[in-house]
Amino acid sequence: MSASKKDYKRITTKSLIEMKSHGEKISMLTAYDYSMAKIVDAAGVDVILVGDSASNVMAGHETTLPITLDQMIYHASSVVRAISRALVVVDLPFGSYQSDPKEALRSSIRIMKESGGHAVKLEGGSEISASIKKILNAGIPVMGHLGLTPQSIYKFGTYTVRAKEEEEAEKLMEDAKLLEKLGCFAIVIEKVPAHLAEKVAKSVAIPIIGIGAGGGVDGQVLVIHDMLGMNNEFSPRFLRRYMDLYEGMTKAIGQYVTDVKSSDFPNSSEQY
Repeated sequence: MSASKKDYKRITTKSLIEMKSHGEKISMLTAYDYSMAKIVDAAGVDVILVGDSASNVMAGHETTLPITLDQMIYHASSVVRAISRALVVVDLPFGSYQSDPKEALRSSIRIMKESGGHAVKLEGGSEISASIKKILNAGIPVMGHLGLTPQSIYKFGTYTVRAKEEEEAEKLMEDAKLLEKLGCFAIVIEKVPAHLAEKVAKSVAIPIIGIGAGGGVDGQVLVIHDMLGMNNEFSPRFLRRYMDLYEGMTKAIGQYVTDVKSSDFPNSSEQY
């Protein structure tokens, strides 16, 4: 049986590399709590990302920067308790790895020990190579993240497409090769031209997971609140909404309010 048709009972970092080598696309979604993660895992998603996007969709912050390491561990612990198949990757939050490789290792160890997550994800390339080395040397799997890196939003000043210019595109390519050489098992590439993302995917043996990076990469990731339509204010070109939960939930909750106010709920069959 080829790896592309293999029924993986548990997804590992090795599984993802096998998928790429056999041309099987990798599915990845975010989750931040037990109930949602249980559904995502049962649906067959390969990788669950406990993203620092929890800062936006769970806590209502404008950026990902405010979320803390303790909060990421809380969300990751909730997710890990729900899954039986997916690989769980946890974002290292802003400030927990950039300044000091020793701090990066301490943060990663806390995530692995206290949440039970399977890997960590860091934003950046050569500038954080020392931190990545330190984490990998401790036996902790690392997923990279290049292109638009939301933790650096105040440096960029905008969420626009990255690496459109030749110099930045060349650096992204170099960083991807560096991350592979260091030992990262996969890389997320966010919001870059599709032709560049495809070129990167073909230049490395590890999986490239895209978000707003076209279809020529090895897999895709979306924020679950976006793809289910729970967030109706965020509509980038790369987002496909598979449901409109905002409208459906608003209607259902509104009907509940009406039924309570009118004494229709509970009826005689809904009481003891």
